[in-house]
Amino acid sequence: MAIESAIGEAAIEENLKQFLLVLSVSLSVATLPQIFSWFRHIPYTLLLVIVGLMLALVDVRLVYLSPGLILSIFLPPLLFEAAWNLKWADLKRDLVPICLYAVMGVVISIAGVAFGLNQFAGISLTSALLIGACLSATDPVSVTALFRELGTEKRLSTLMEGESLFNDGMAVVAFGFLMALSLGTAEWGFQPILVQFFTVVGIGVAVGALIGFGISYLTQRFDLPLVEQSLTLVSAYGTYLITEDLGGSGVIGVVTCGLILGNFGSRIGMNPRTRVIVTEFWEFLAFFVNSIVFLLIGDQIQFAILRENLGAIAITVAAMILTRAIAIYALGFVSNRLANSKISLSKQTVLCWGGLRGAVSIALALSVSASLPNRQALIATVFGGVLFTLLVQGLTIQPLLKKLQLLGDGPLRQQYLEVIARQTALNRVLEHLEKLEQRPGIEPEFCDYQKALIRGELDRLQVEIEKLQDEYPNMRDFTLEQLRSELLAIEADTYAEFVRSGRLNRELAPSLQQLID
Repeated sequence: MAIESAIGEAAIEENLKQFLLVLSVSLSVATLPQIFSWFRHIPYTLLLVIVGLMLALVDVRLVYLSPGLILSIFLPPLLFEAAWNLKWADLKRDLVPICLYAVMGVVISIAGVAFGLNQFAGISLTSALLIGACLSATDPVSVTALFRELGTEKRLSTLMEGESLFNDGMAVVAFGFLMALSLGTAEWGFQPILVQFFTVVGIGVAVGALIGFGISYLTQRFDLPLVEQSLTLVSAYGTYLITEDLGGSGVIGVVTCGLILGNFGSRIGMNPRTRVIVTEFWEFLAFFVNSIVFLLIGDQIQFAILRENLGAIAITVAAMILTRAIAIYALGFVSNRLANSKISLSKQTVLCWGGLRGAVSIALALSVSASLPNRQALIATVFGGVLFTLLVQGLTIQPLLKKLQLLGDGPLRQQYLEVIARQTALNRVLEHLEKLEQRPGIEPEFCDYQKALIRGELDRLQVEIEKLQDEYPNMRDFTLEQLRSELLAIEADTYAEFVRSGRLNRELAPSLQQLID
């Protein structure tokens, strides 16, 4: 017994060391753009993949990336964070194209990749279908982060994130059915597939909705930010595990729960301060998990096996690009006709090229049964496809945005905020100088001279602000957004002050938010 206990303690200590090593490398990579300006042109997650590849090249393996670790531990927080931040109003506007891309797009991707590998690479239909299912799940974390940084139109991010959230679930459902089919535990046919699909998705939606609405009404009864934050964490993992145990899609369950809590629960049961705390917590958790996952994706690459399967990888990449183009352009045309979605060709092109693959694809490939023939070739093909999308498509999406004239005003917004911040700071300095005039020993001439200098700089800054607003009309909308945030923050701080002084039992929902909406 003592020997087993000692072995267990040693294993825990070793795993802890490996975890700290991975975390140290990830955080070191995060600081590179601050030290070397050239790295700022590469999205953080892609930089992690490149560093992981360099470690794999010299055969440094940080830790084994098991599929259970990704699907059960890493995937729920990533899905929940994206769903929490996805506004229902934006999602509802583009629900038709998102559903078409997420459902029919997955079918087209699986069929196209499987056909290409079966006909041109000689891979069995079973393995080809599994590869297609693995690579049908998109993971646009790097692309959407770049969109936010560049200030591109919000609709692009909504379309890409919405598709990714739902097609992850579709891909996992399709993979599970195809895996069961290959093992002889499922029946082939249109009706069995349809029944299986609605059962798995229905259970996911039902469990996610039940937990989401349950926690939403529960948080109405108290105002404890840390407890409410913890409940969102429990809901993410609890929804995934319960749904999987019931035979449903944990991915669909987490997405449903996150959408409900982010758009409904956070409004009726959380005050503004708590919403900010919870949102910042999930932003940190998503950064933390992505830092680990993308580094390990690169570190898991086996270059020798990749070389042996270059032909299959090349065919897979070509099939992925072709099927993605067919799905986006054809379904975009249908959506524009049926729902008047008005998704331009330039935006469809970005959606097509920005359909990166990532953690879900890797996890599904690694979870393939060991009894399946050519399992290693299947995993290598999926890894090669993921690697191409991350490195080639991920690093060229910014030039594509520039070519299609879809670059946003992110740098201009940053410049505008810097000018506003300097103006605010100098106004405060001016107020302080006026108070100093009454202080003994301070010469009035000195204060007058300093005030003249500051007023001159304030005049210059005001001219710069007006110039930016005249040249870029979007700046005025951005200014209004900032003002709304400031007003809500002031209101929330006032409620918090009343609570601290004992004049209120709990903070109130902001009336300003209702007026703004």
